[in-house]
Amino acid sequence: MYSVQLLDHFQNPRNAGEIADADAAAEIENPVCGDVLRLTLKVSEGRISQAQFKAKGCVATIACASALTELIVGKTFDEAQDLRRRDISVAIGGLPQASTHAAQLTVDALTAALRNIRT
Repeated sequence: MYSVQLLDHFQNPRNAGEIADADAAAEIENPVCGDVLRLTLKVSEGRISQAQFKAKGCVATIACASALTELIVGKTFDEAQDLRRRDISVAIGGLPQASTHAAQLTVDALTAALRNIRT
């Protein structure tokens, strides 16, 4: 079942929405389950200063996206790029095996957004 932290991120998502004047954006879809995640980033002095997400998906996807935004704000691009699926899972108190795709979707969206940073 879901952890207390995961349910909290689902019921009270952090940083939900979209940054209108984002410096980077990416939208990723999981073709197997159909979950979609859009991640937008604002960058200042080589660090992620703001991150927001929009998600269409399961409880785990929304929770993982919420946790991701908290984890990456303040990080440099290299620090953010080092984030792994396990880091997301730990941040939300663990994921059932059937839901690990949600953490991977967030990492894939982050990787794509970092590739799209406007300089």
